[in-house]
Amino acid sequence: MSIDPITLEILSNKVGAAAEEMSHTLQRTGRTLFVKETADFATALADLTGKFFGYPRAIGVSNYMDLDCMPAIAAFDDLAPGDVIMTNHPFETEGLATHLPDLHMIQPYFHEGRIVAYGWCFIHCSDVGGRVPSSISPSNTEIHQEGLLIPPVKVMVGGRENRDFLRIFRANSRTPGDNAGDIKAMIASLATGEARVADLIAQHGVEAFVESQEALQAYAGAKARAVLRRIPDGTYEFSDYLDDDFTSPVPIRLKVRMTVSDGLVHLDYAGTDGQVASAYNIPTGGKRHPWLTLRLIAFILTYDKTVAINAGLYRNFTVAAEAGTVVNPVYPAAVGARHATATRVNDVLNGVLAKAAPHLMKAPSGGVTVPVVFTEPNRETGGRKVLVLEPLVGGSGARMGADGVDGRDSGIANLANNPIETVESSASVRVRSFALRAGSGGAGQWRGGLGLSLEFEVLADDCQVLGRGTERFRFAPWGMEGGREGALFQVLVTRADGTRIDVGKLDVLGVDKGDVVTIRTPGGGGYGHPFLREARAVCEDVRRGFLGAADALALYGVVLDGDAVNEEATKARRAGAAPESGGFAFGAERDAWETVFGDGIMDVLNALLGRLPTSVRQKRRAAIFDRVLGGVPRTGTTPIAERIAETGDCAERMKRELASLRTELDGAPASLDAAA
Repeated sequence: MSIDPITLEILSNKVGAAAEEMSHTLQRTGRTLFVKETADFATALADLTGKFFGYPRAIGVSNYMDLDCMPAIAAFDDLAPGDVIMTNHPFETEGLATHLPDLHMIQPYFHEGRIVAYGWCFIHCSDVGGRVPSSISPSNTEIHQEGLLIPPVKVMVGGRENRDFLRIFRANSRTPGDNAGDIKAMIASLATGEARVADLIAQHGVEAFVESQEALQAYAGAKARAVLRRIPDGTYEFSDYLDDDFTSPVPIRLKVRMTVSDGLVHLDYAGTDGQVASAYNIPTGGKRHPWLTLRLIAFILTYDKTVAINAGLYRNFTVAAEAGTVVNPVYPAAVGARHATATRVNDVLNGVLAKAAPHLMKAPSGGVTVPVVFTEPNRETGGRKVLVLEPLVGGSGARMGADGVDGRDSGIANLANNPIETVESSASVRVRSFALRAGSGGAGQWRGGLGLSLEFEVLADDCQVLGRGTERFRFAPWGMEGGREGALFQVLVTRADGTRIDVGKLDVLGVDKGDVVTIRTPGGGGYGHPFLREARAVCEDVRRGFLGAADALALYGVVLDGDAVNEEATKARRAGAAPESGGFAFGAERDAWETVFGDGIMDVLNALLGRLPTSVRQKRRAAIFDRVLGGVPRTGTTPIAERIAETGDCAERMKRELASLRTELDGAPASLDAAA
């Protein structure tokens, strides 16, 4: 049979509504703040190949439409009504799960004895064991430090709980009661999906329901391709960095080459750094994956708001990601903080799209996604409480014609803030302020959105603050088309005795009663030269406390007399500068870094290091950078630009390192020019 367009549109809305109802069930019955307030969960309906044909439009995690359930489903050949699969294993599921706190459940939906679809849901679990509370630390070096690995297992068998498995699961968590509540919410969500599928079959017939699954994805793919044709055909490259790999101060480079042909897009991540001995690796299985295509989906949904939300949106993409790299690590790589790297991949895709079509793209957002986790002694159980105070992001980037959005990141934007009243009633903290961070948006004709500032006082002893994903301490969110970069990240703690410490990147910060923690996220990049910004808009930013008067003068050339613009003085101030336009403003640190470690050099280095075993590669890489720079400064200490200037001849040292490595691998001397 063939489904007519009207019926297909009706089914598209109905399967989306069914998936949204699953999400509402999960959120309203969930136990933890991460589920019921932050909304770090998702639900979907999957077809018989494990791909999603029904996905919510406006609730939960918005970027998982292309996850593949089939590796988990294929672990069983005896699925029966009432069975539910659970897993969190990134490597056995080939990237369905991407870190261990993400618990995935899949339930087969039967009609008259045959499977007609699958229900899927995931939540971010508060704790699955491991070395630290909440199970995520960037300093973990292998996945077995990150908690309990769960290969695909039946958590429900014929509608009954697998109690033996659940006993093991509860015994390996610091928050067994919270986990149990969220697991029950997941099962309720899948039951909702099963009921809605039965309704759809009753209304439209089983054959129409099954056939629509492929038809809906094909329809979404066709509409997505029409949007992608806006990108000019050609090949474009872009790279960006994480500040360091946490176990060493060496930055992590992420690179993509995008080839576009008539709305078909190929992404090649060749040149990206090898996997690291920390938790920044993204387990993707080396295939097309949501974490490697996210900005492209945002591009599609920006320019066609009517497109169906399902896996078909991704059909026009192909991806190459070499095994053993940070975007396709091999077991037993640690992966807990993979969202920090995924956020930067998003910036890389933003940059490569901006090279292709700058008029269609905005500057990058703050480039951070930081769930601020708080742990404290649990007086009732003797264990520890683990909860998220707030999920923090930066401001969004500016675009042609509009400022960035303050306090909102357009990259990974699914996480909702927790109400302050809920935070203070759940944790031993008093929130002193939760506000926009003044002056953090990149200056520009259209300024970047402001980042956030969270300050809280600790009310109990023996507590910990964890902030996985803190980034942009070194390399700022860049500006576009003459716009300037956003502010850097900052973490401060003022001890009860008044001692003030600049913490830098967060891992596990011990805090006690009376300590005050301040976390300030970056703003988005600016777009267009700041001197082209309307003076009254600058004055309004000063009036609202978003910008200081001194910065209005220094960055925008706007002279203020009290609350008003001095028009003549401003005109004279701006007349002395010719606004630049075009290109990117990366900031002094990245500019200095790339005078030594530019694209050509890094492509050669990564190609050579890729020939070494993974464990050897990581140590050799760090040693090379240390020798070239005379020691790479820790993030947040000596600026890289200053170290390069002090050391001198770094570029020649790097050429010699490459020549030596090539000689070692090839067994023949190599000239410095050939090495580079």
